[in-house]
Amino acid sequence: MTFAPLLDVVNLIPRGLILPPANLFLVIAIGLVLARWRPRAGRIVAGTGLALLAFLSTTGGAALLVAPLEGMTAPLLAPERAGAQAIVVLAAGRLRRAPEYDNRDIPDYVALARLRYAAHLQRKTGLPLLVSGGNGGTDPATGNRVASEADGMAAALREDFGVPVRWLEDRSGDTADNAAFSAALLRADGVRRILLVTDAMHMPRARAVFERAGLDVVSAPTMFFSHQARSVQAWVPSAEGMRRSWYASYEWIGLAWYRVRAAGGR
Repeated sequence: MTFAPLLDVVNLIPRGLILPPANLFLVIAIGLVLARWRPRAGRIVAGTGLALLAFLSTTGGAALLVAPLEGMTAPLLAPERAGAQAIVVLAAGRLRRAPEYDNRDIPDYVALARLRYAAHLQRKTGLPLLVSGGNGGTDPATGNRVASEADGMAAALREDFGVPVRWLEDRSGDTADNAAFSAALLRADGVRRILLVTDAMHMPRARAVFERAGLDVVSAPTMFFSHQARSVQAWVPSAEGMRRSWYASYEWIGLAWYRVRAAGGR
């Protein structure tokens, strides 16, 4: 059985429509339209969408999606005894033309948390570092070169954390590319076993593709949200609650998507 037709169809769906809050607004809209012909059914559908929107907007509600993901990994203990040969840290996002940095692109706060932990590990282990993240090239509007995410990460590690970077992988567009291109760089220098640095929620998907690329992976996750104590405030809707729900939903869908791609031979 081939999954190629399914993969092609899914690729046509805008990513934002299948993630909260957009997918829940879509459910509410469907319910309101349905209510014109089936009032009771329409109210149930719209009400369900609204209830889920409110629930997943809380950090407590988001934990139902976050905790199982983070439960697939664990904090790294004694990294200096892990037997790794290198540290690989993955890009997240960036802020374009940051005025306080002379209009350079800089890592966003998610990437910065990963870089901080990578610097911490590098100081404890003395291992060489690889940063992975693409999306560089040429700005079509100005014709100027756009630095890759890896360029910005390497600059932050060197200038702000005082940590050297040996390898720079700047061609990748997603996590699967991170793995494939990083593995090629590392194998050329005889590196097989790595400490992989990314968010705890991202780690299950990242580890899977790096192992598929032929590397021996020691997970080095950071940013655990499910370990935080919860108070009454955790059940008040907030932007952070929705952000965590969005991120966890993205990772769950990504895990399923990569498994379908692997089954389809892609």
